[in-house]
Amino acid sequence: MKPFRFLPFLLSAGLFALAAVADPATAFAQEEVPVLDTGDTAWMLTSTALVLLMTIPGLALFYGGMVRKKNVLAIVMQVFAVCCLMTVLWMVAGYSLAFSEGGAYVGDLSKAMLSGLTLDAMSGTIPESLFMVFQMTFAIITPALIVGAFADRMKFSAMLLFTGIWMLCIYAPITHWVWGGGFLGEAGVLDFAGGTVVHINAGIAGLVACIVVGKRNGYGTEPMAPHNLVLSIIGASLLWVGWFGFNAGSAVAANGTAAMAMAVTQIATASAALTWMFVEWMHRGKPSVLGIVSGAVAGLVAITPASGFVDPSGALYIGLAAGAACYWGAVVLKNALGYDDSLDVFGVHGIGGIVGAVLTGVFAVEAIGGTPGLLEGNPGQVWTQIYGIGATIIYCAVGSFIILKVVDVLVGLRVSEEVERDGLDLALHGEVVQ
Repeated sequence: MKPFRFLPFLLSAGLFALAAVADPATAFAQEEVPVLDTGDTAWMLTSTALVLLMTIPGLALFYGGMVRKKNVLAIVMQVFAVCCLMTVLWMVAGYSLAFSEGGAYVGDLSKAMLSGLTLDAMSGTIPESLFMVFQMTFAIITPALIVGAFADRMKFSAMLLFTGIWMLCIYAPITHWVWGGGFLGEAGVLDFAGGTVVHINAGIAGLVACIVVGKRNGYGTEPMAPHNLVLSIIGASLLWVGWFGFNAGSAVAANGTAAMAMAVTQIATASAALTWMFVEWMHRGKPSVLGIVSGAVAGLVAITPASGFVDPSGALYIGLAAGAACYWGAVVLKNALGYDDSLDVFGVHGIGGIVGAVLTGVFAVEAIGGTPGLLEGNPGQVWTQIYGIGATIIYCAVGSFIILKVVDVLVGLRVSEEVERDGLDLALHGEVVQ
């Protein structure tokens, strides 16, 4: 009778084999459980710190050096305060609006107050808490960019109200559209690290804001030269270094995509800086420090949407186009139309973001990002990119205008003529730079 003791085992094996023949997927399928990858996690911790470095101290120094001395504390205070405010608002509702399931246009509030963000909650191969903070740094820098457009003339209270409402009502929904499962992502719009979400968004909001607030007193008749370009070049250098976290970090992994994103970011930035420098040299007779650092930022902006989709040659051409286009936007277009975009937020971030988003559709390489562009026989991708650009511009422009008008009714947008003349540092903050 001993042989029969193996009968249950043989019957079980036979039934399992029969099930495998009938439905192999059901028989052998196992539920995939996200597993933390320490390499990816280490890289994303580093990237998150790098992106925060872009705002404080990078952007604060970049903007601080470009304003007049009497307003330097006001602008760095605005950038620093925005960092703090967006951190809290992102935690309360912004992350949920951007990255919870919701619908095609905005997330729901299921993750409000970071509900469900436990120690073991995962986002791919990294902790969800890390993904949340990484995305928080994007939500910090985007409204911080906008303040450069209305530098020297907006009330501090109005700035806080505008940027806070704007992040929740404009930035978070557009983030959901592109990265959170919304309609632009579903339509195939390519935006690896924030060409539409960050730069076009900030550039358009800055343009609307500077027009609604109005020109600085004395604009066009009084000298408004930067007070300390050494601060600006240090700030721009920190932005350049931090941008590797911005672009290469958007791979959300320590892999070949991150490495290629880093390579193309460096190439496009250098290409755009040189292009702006030579164009200015020919146009104005001298290459300026402000020009070359502005060109570098233009290249960083333009390569942002493309950084996970193009190869080095594409990055070189994107940088060339961005340097020339952003110089035209900041110098020629602004003067022709007469708006006072104090620190060229639209000229660099708006124009650069548009150029980069369109050219992503031209130079995208299927072997790198999985989607071919125009040069690989897919002209439709260019139209998809334009669709994403158009949707972002329309929603951001209309929404920003409404928010500004509401804030104007609540607290007023602009400081008094006397405060503007004497400087915001002393009047609003009680401090001055000696």
